Amino acid sequence: MQTVLIVVHLIIVLALIAVVLLQRSEGGLGLGGGGSSTQGFLTGRGQANALTRATAILAALFFTTSMVLAILSHRTAAPRSIFEGAGQTRAPAAGQPAPAPGGNLLDQLRQQQGDAPAAPATPAPAPAPAAPAAPAAPQSR
Repeated sequence: MQTVLIVVHLIIVLALIAVVLLQRSEGGLGLGGGGSSTQGFLTGRGQANALTRATAILAALFFTTSMVLAILSHRTAAPRSIFEGAGQTRAPAAGQPAPAPGGNLLDQLRQQQGDAPAAPATPAPAPAPAAPAAPAAPQSR
C-alpha cells in the first residue's frame, strides 16, 4: 500500500512541476509565456484559469498524499526507548564461539558474522616498564 502511494505521490509531484512551469510568468524565466495568446491551445484567460485550478487541485493532492505517507510511516515505526537495550548483550548463535574479550573490535565483529580470520591476531607482549631506580638512602653528615 505504501509503495503504491509513493508512486502516486511522485506522479502528482511531476504533474505539479509541469503545471507550474506552464503558467505564464510575470517577466521571469517561465516556459509558458512569450507567445501570443491565440497561438496556444487555450485563450490567455482560459489557460490561466485552467492552470490555476490544476495547480490548486494538484497541490491539495500533494498535501493529502504527504500527510497519509507521514501517518503510515509513523504507525509502522515501533516506539523505542534508549533504555530498552541497555545492559543487554547478544548471546552468540549456536555453533559460534564467544568473542574473545581481549581481541580487537574488528575480530569480534568478524566472529559474530561467521567470517573468523584465518589466523587470529595475537598481540605481542608489551615490554615490561623499567622499574624506577630506588632513591639512594640519605647519608648522614
